[in-house]
Amino acid sequence: MSGSGQVNGLINIIIILESNEMSDRVYLFLVGLYMLIALYFELHLMIYILVGIMLIEGITGWTLPLVTQKLIKADVDTGLLKLAKEPIFQFSAFRMMRLSLSSVILVSYIAVHEYNIEVLWFFPWFLGFAVLGAGVSGVCPVYLALRWLGFK
Repeated sequence: MSGSGQVNGLINIIIILESNEMSDRVYLFLVGLYMLIALYFELHLMIYILVGIMLIEGITGWTLPLVTQKLIKADVDTGLLKLAKEPIFQFSAFRMMRLSLSSVILVSYIAVHEYNIEVLWFFPWFLGFAVLGAGVSGVCPVYLALRWLGFK
């Protein structure tokens, strides 16, 4: 993506934030930003809270974008690139993404900070930048892969 494309993506995120429409794209941007701030300042509790929220969202299906949309009585598109493929499983790709991301973040974060396995420090940072990039660009490779695998 070119420099002007990234600026346009950030401008779109700012416009969406000002209009009070919480889509999955805005959610991914905020999660990525939150995660990178927590990692940079080594705020362990913030990471554990984020993982807990994502696990609860993945298990229950009640996500922050869904709840905010119900509160303002709006139906907002995800804002992400989608594959036009018929689902095989009746399980949402977003729920599966939240479960898999939170599991990988939790395992790698605990391995690095509790068991001193320094090789895994890369995973939380990579996922933080990847989720932030998905929010800015509107293209989430994990979501696309899960849709391709047949999740709804």
